[in-house]
Amino acid sequence: MNKYRLLEEKANAIRKNIITMLNKSGSGHPGGSLSAVEILTALYFSEMKVDSKNPNWDKRDRFVLSKGHAAPVLYATLAEKGFFPKEELLKLRQVNSMLQGHPDMKGTPGVDMSTGSLGQGFSASCGMALANKLDRNEIRTYVLLGDGEVQEGIVWETAMAASHYKLDNLVAILDFNGLQIDGSNDSVMSVQPLADKFKAFGWNVIEIDGHDYGEIIKAFNAAKTIKERPTMTLAYTIKGKGISFMEDKSGWHGKAPNEEETKVALAELEVV
Repeated sequence: MNKYRLLEEKANAIRKNIITMLNKSGSGHPGGSLSAVEILTALYFSEMKVDSKNPNWDKRDRFVLSKGHAAPVLYATLAEKGFFPKEELLKLRQVNSMLQGHPDMKGTPGVDMSTGSLGQGFSASCGMALANKLDRNEIRTYVLLGDGEVQEGIVWETAMAASHYKLDNLVAILDFNGLQIDGSNDSVMSVQPLADKFKAFGWNVIEIDGHDYGEIIKAFNAAKTIKERPTMTLAYTIKGKGISFMEDKSGWHGKAPNEEETKVALAELEVV
């Protein structure tokens, strides 16, 4: 028996919705959305305390999508969780839609922080975690970053602050797919050795396969045992995961699939 079958089914539905909504909108970011599907599926269907019927529940865990351009994976996950009707996904990036190109906490149920400028979501998550720690709330904050995003200086200011304030209620996940819009991270601006860097900043570091539910959930559980240090989970992933012609291709960072590509992608997902 596959104990992660339910999560796999949710992930497959999320991937289908990502492809469909991006094709409908004609613009958006498939590569980094698809690489993060298992991470968000594990968060929303296994890990976090959230209530889709009460999105503003004050005891909920918080999630911040710091790499805000990957909004399709967050929207598809929230819809699958029941925060809003799935029909809304087909209005992605349309004028007056609740689902814009980057997350909007004022317009979209389930979105805890508006993000877009790389690095700022990470700093906001630090503030959330600090506030809940000062208030002695049993609330955990999870934040997803992109690997190209850590080229931003604000990321390292946040890393220093989170360690200084001993934010053991903060769990960062870094979607490490190795690619950004202009090519590989190594060719644009090397970010390695990331594990050593975050350790030097005082973080607990866990390295995992970002598509393996067993490793993802084990990492989240391990983070709960760490005291007085934030946790950075380096999740090694494949950009465009699940769609053969998108996998490990930087060209699919910010390009929507056309009708034929959408048909091929959805057909591949039907046999998963």
